[in-house]
Amino acid sequence: MKALDELTFDNRFARLGDAFSTHVLPEPLDEPRLVVASKAAMALLDLDPAVAETPVFAELFGGHKLWAEAEPRAMVYSGHQFGGYTPQLGDGRGLLLGEVYNEAGEHWDLHLKGAGMTPYSRMGDGRAVLRSSIREFLASEALHALGIPTSRALCVIGSSTPVWREKQERGAMVLRLAHSHIRFGHFEYFYYTKKPEQQAELAEHVLNLHYPECREQPEPYLAMFREIVERNAEMIAKWQAYGFCHGVLNTDNMSILGITFDFGPFAFLDDFDAHFICNHSDHEGRYSFSNQVPIGQWNLSALAQALTPFISVEALKEALGLYLPLYQAHYLDLMRRRLGLTTAEEDDQTLVEGLLKLMQNSGVDYTLFLRRLGDESATLAVARLRDDFVDMAGFDAWAERYKARVARDGDYTQEQRRERMHAVNPLYILRNYLAQNAITAAESGDYSEVRRLHDVLTRPFEEQAGMEQYAQRPPDWGKHLEISCSS
Repeated sequence: MKALDELTFDNRFARLGDAFSTHVLPEPLDEPRLVVASKAAMALLDLDPAVAETPVFAELFGGHKLWAEAEPRAMVYSGHQFGGYTPQLGDGRGLLLGEVYNEAGEHWDLHLKGAGMTPYSRMGDGRAVLRSSIREFLASEALHALGIPTSRALCVIGSSTPVWREKQERGAMVLRLAHSHIRFGHFEYFYYTKKPEQQAELAEHVLNLHYPECREQPEPYLAMFREIVERNAEMIAKWQAYGFCHGVLNTDNMSILGITFDFGPFAFLDDFDAHFICNHSDHEGRYSFSNQVPIGQWNLSALAQALTPFISVEALKEALGLYLPLYQAHYLDLMRRRLGLTTAEEDDQTLVEGLLKLMQNSGVDYTLFLRRLGDESATLAVARLRDDFVDMAGFDAWAERYKARVARDGDYTQEQRRERMHAVNPLYILRNYLAQNAITAAESGDYSEVRRLHDVLTRPFEEQAGMEQYAQRPPDWGKHLEISCSS
């Protein structure tokens, strides 16, 4: 394990030069202190977890100190926001401190969010608040534990720095990790500003560093775009299967790697609601839960437009045509497993859709229903869960179909069924009210709850003694929290 001063930097993106990013130093937070750290994320950098408790840790990730080898840069990009194009965005409160490679040869971006003003802050103060930093930290690590592709979060550093949003809050920084922080909006920026040389340089950078296997294909750029389509189809299928709503799927929040990226007003479903809107600023529901699937395709189309200098329009359309079939295949495969099925039948899609419609009309807790479905045999489980539904006759009809389907699936013991279903159906998810409880405690200086919640969420499928309160349906107030982009 390494100490902080033993990290090895190789700042590949910074070497692209000033057309791609601007050198900016982080603005230090007052009285930086550790709020929470992820041992699993620290391990990606081969860091000794004990260093998180040292003063220099908070100083480095609170903007007071910097490695000599780091080259902090604010990236420039553009993007479509709520469907409208914004010509220039960029890292308005974040800095790419540099790229570190570990002993396994993996490169990881160190990206500090809340690091102060940059040339791209657009009248903002460049700060992040404790509230949003905790939410991003918890979401990153929780999604990873669920098996959903995501950026990671190494730590949150709190402070006494005042920051004004709807009210006065305290500033914080979250250190994010990813193999790249390049977004769809990077390609859009150079395409719409008509800078073909820089766009070609960016495309080569992404192809060589992140999709080298595509070099072996007859059309490397097309192969890369096809891989991006496939990764996004799989990622969004996992969002939908686990009830995750991102909230702000602008093209500048879409990673070129197909990972969950830039957490804002996200939420996991409590009661199943296909029309759920987690961002209270999304008045028209553009980024509602059910709309994430078509919006994913819309965003890929925007990226495709930016790649037309390298790939023919017909080839791009053909690659885009892969998205929905791939999404549907990944989604149905995961939902089969969540229902305890090991084989495929033609009517499985109808079986899933029928259940979700019944859940929608009855306000059934999405996570807990699927978890409890695996607690015992199909016959006993549906009998016990029946009272959750308003339309009992409708549920009874579905239950008969489900029991018959399970019977056809194969001969296995109840213990095998339970083990298999519990391996894909979490008991613990990051519900908004749990995050809010941790934030409220942290804002008063008590970081024990955010650390405890983080620890629980790193093992979402494993029943943990004494943690029953994290596996409950939310109280009524917890179902109606308003989450905005404000951070």
